[in-house]
Amino acid sequence: MRIHNLLQYTEHHRYYIFRDFSLSSLDYKMLSLIYQPMIGAFAVAFYQQLYHGIAEGYAGYSPLEPQRKLFLGLGLEMNERGRRYLIEQASKLEAVGLLQTSRLAVPDNADVIYEYELAEPLSPAEFFRNMHLAMLLRDKVGKYAVIALRESFGAGEPDELAGAELAKENISVPFYELFKLNMQSVDDELEQALTEVAPSRQPSERAAPATAGIPYGEIILRFPRNSANRRFVERLRGDEEQLAQVNYVAYKYNLTVTDVCRLLDEDGIFGGSGELQVDEMQLRANQLYRQDKKREGDRQRALARTKQTAGEPDGADELAEEYEVREQDFLQVPNQLSGRCDIQQYNMLMRNEPHTRFLQRFFPGAVPDWIERAFERIDINYKLAAPVINVLIHYVIGANDAQRVTKTFLEAVASNMLVKQVDTFEKAVQYVREQTQMEQEKERRKDAPAGYGGRGGYAGKGSGRGGARGAARKPEIPIVQDGRTGSAVSAAELEELRKLARKLDGN
Repeated sequence: MRIHNLLQYTEHHRYYIFRDFSLSSLDYKMLSLIYQPMIGAFAVAFYQQLYHGIAEGYAGYSPLEPQRKLFLGLGLEMNERGRRYLIEQASKLEAVGLLQTSRLAVPDNADVIYEYELAEPLSPAEFFRNMHLAMLLRDKVGKYAVIALRESFGAGEPDELAGAELAKENISVPFYELFKLNMQSVDDELEQALTEVAPSRQPSERAAPATAGIPYGEIILRFPRNSANRRFVERLRGDEEQLAQVNYVAYKYNLTVTDVCRLLDEDGIFGGSGELQVDEMQLRANQLYRQDKKREGDRQRALARTKQTAGEPDGADELAEEYEVREQDFLQVPNQLSGRCDIQQYNMLMRNEPHTRFLQRFFPGAVPDWIERAFERIDINYKLAAPVINVLIHYVIGANDAQRVTKTFLEAVASNMLVKQVDTFEKAVQYVREQTQMEQEKERRKDAPAGYGGRGGYAGKGSGRGGARGAARKPEIPIVQDGRTGSAVSAAELEELRKLARKLDGN
């Protein structure tokens, strides 16, 4: 319970309770042996007090009452310490999934009302399938106590059936084989009355997981009758959790009912005891999804090639109009095309020409097949605009050196353009300039330490490669050259120098 100010949660605030279930003896045993060691006896007592706020045998809402009743019923003092303690116990119940607390703002009233929505304790099987709850219980009571508690909730299979391989056949009769309803007379008044009287919440108020919405009837109707997994699929009718997992996988990978039946019919989807192997199903659904995606891409490219061969005008109206290029958006002519066109002609071609023709200009002969297929995929599957593809060709093949032209690099640049939503010629030019500037700064940072004399000389002593770089960048020291650069000495000055030399020699 997130309460930032204790004055917002006092004994004077009103509350009500909602529950749509009734506790059984198994639920009471779960509260006593499983939940109580995790959250404490006081939190369980708080849960039971909220539960009995609605009369036994009823479900729905309790009347509005002040929270003073909760404090007095739990023996708490109605002060700051009691409020903090009650908030702490409510938070423990919320953390293990037994309670959901909401705060309602009443219109035309400055006060708020608190809602306590109770949840039913998990069954033993569901509890031990939730690893975070099982691990919390292990931390509280120990590993062996957890194993003993799990065994205490289950009754064993008869000895003569345990371990025996028996042929199990589902002979249950479904509803519509035994009962026939009169579907022609629909009682709208009865349906409306049942909806209004029902105490349950609206479905939109509770978050529902994403699902494909495939009912069990659609699956079993299309599933092969002679399949080895037929008996396992028939069990999905009574197992809502596994059916929800199947629907989630179908929603995640966009599978149809036929695809779901095909996956459920494969070996290894169900375990030996009939449980659904969700991880294995997701793996195979992912493979099926990727295969369908690849086939769809191949189909689109083949259809585009067929249209080009037949001469159908694919986007001819868009290419008929020639667009001008602003001078600030000009890109430099690559070395491969220097002398063949000026900068204005080159940018006009890049802006208006189809990528197939523009790509051909960078090769003296035929374009390599893998490059042509890569740009064909970018055009048809990625749906990049034609001018953007031409700028991509300029950046990958024309700009700087062509040694980095690899399929991985090409896919990476195209994906980056898609993520950054580069969909016009101007955005593509700006993208290329930013990438070029980043590469130049990276090279500058890489060369900066090597240009420093001290570090370069030190690196030269440490390793051969460092020595080679240090020697190559060693600063040049000026050397005094032999030869006269001044004017000739006169005879009088020469005589004065000789006198000075004899005087110094005499001394």
